[in-house]
Amino acid sequence: MSTKSQKQPQHVLVQMAVSAMATPCAIKLLLFAVPLALGFALGIVATLSLVSSTTTSGGALPGAALHLFFPPADANLSTAAAVPPQHPPESPVAQAGGLTTRAQSPPPPPPVDTGIISIANANKTAEAGPVIEKERLATVGASVRDDDDEELMARAAAAPREAVLGARPKVAFLFLTKWDLPMSPLWEKFFRGHQGRYSVYVHTDPAFNGGPDDDESSAFYRRRIPSKEVKWGHISMVEAERRLLAHALLDPSNARFVLLSESHVPLFDFPTVHSYLVNSTRSFVESYDEPGGAGRGRYKRGMGSAGIALRHWRKGSQWFELGRALAAEVVSDAVYFPAFKRFCKRNCYADEHYLPTLLNVRNRTAACAGRSVTWVDWSHGGPHPSRFTRMEVTVDFLRWLRNGGGRTCEYNGGNTTVCFLFARKFLPNSLTRFLRFAPKVMGFG
Repeated sequence: MSTKSQKQPQHVLVQMAVSAMATPCAIKLLLFAVPLALGFALGIVATLSLVSSTTTSGGALPGAALHLFFPPADANLSTAAAVPPQHPPESPVAQAGGLTTRAQSPPPPPPVDTGIISIANANKTAEAGPVIEKERLATVGASVRDDDDEELMARAAAAPREAVLGARPKVAFLFLTKWDLPMSPLWEKFFRGHQGRYSVYVHTDPAFNGGPDDDESSAFYRRRIPSKEVKWGHISMVEAERRLLAHALLDPSNARFVLLSESHVPLFDFPTVHSYLVNSTRSFVESYDEPGGAGRGRYKRGMGSAGIALRHWRKGSQWFELGRALAAEVVSDAVYFPAFKRFCKRNCYADEHYLPTLLNVRNRTAACAGRSVTWVDWSHGGPHPSRFTRMEVTVDFLRWLRNGGGRTCEYNGGNTTVCFLFARKFLPNSLTRFLRFAPKVMGFG
């Protein structure tokens, strides 16, 4: 091939390159303008999508404008990788009168059953006669607001004076406590298997939030009544006793009422205690006339204005047991209790004098046995009884208490050595001994 023929292709290539550089300016501009315009359009679409997602209109759906450029996937494609919705589905709607209305939300749950009968339902309950336990104790969310003592006493005073005929008589156990119930494990074993034959009511410090009341399987579950602060030796202690009695009277099947403390323990099994109290012809209230500063010396002259003379003044143990009729008299007292509240101050100790004096001034002492069914040791003297620790709880000691503590007493016209059904004051560290000895000595557990 000649040299001329070899240079001709090179010349052609140079001409083509020059032409390519000289003529495509418009094409270059177009290549830059198209992406720019497409980006601008996508920006507008994204802005419209965000704006539509914040509107409350039911016609616009978030991201609907994107469908102009990116149509939705074919419905026949697999949806296994679909993203689940971020919000729960809306409530179903109903057509009413041609208008679309959103379905109403379900009604709120019923109030929690506290187990304590509300004073607002007391009269209705009394008129109903024997009813099933759940029906009688139902509804009582309002009971926690029954902190008006005057209204409570009025309702309780209007309750039946006798237990409902045909209903199984129950014993109401009234726990007046300073804080918690350290002996509750023992009481749980005492109550176990006897549902429907007892009621439990607990009055404790309003600031206390713990205890067996939190356990649904406990006999104390939701048995706490609306309480107020109690001070030792103060009239507030009698107010708490009356509050417990009033709440218990609202249940017409409660026939007997026994006051207990956090340091009380049972000395017999439940059937023995229940039979002893329900079949007794008398209540158990200690009452005696004591001369000297610790007895008559506590009398206040101002009480004469209410008809309480010195000859009426009596003293006795705070730990009473009452039949229903006497319990109703206590909560209906609108004469003597106000006098105690006004005058029994400064070394008067209303809890030791109010109930014995009330029953004496009303000539009701014949309805009482003149003794308590709670054993307490006052042998060492002083303002407080003896306390017992773990090592002092022995089998022999418990048997001695069950046999009357070395004494006999009258029961339904006859003599017996079963004089005490309960005992106090036992420290919390003695609980393990009671749990150990209860099956062997006391017949339960």
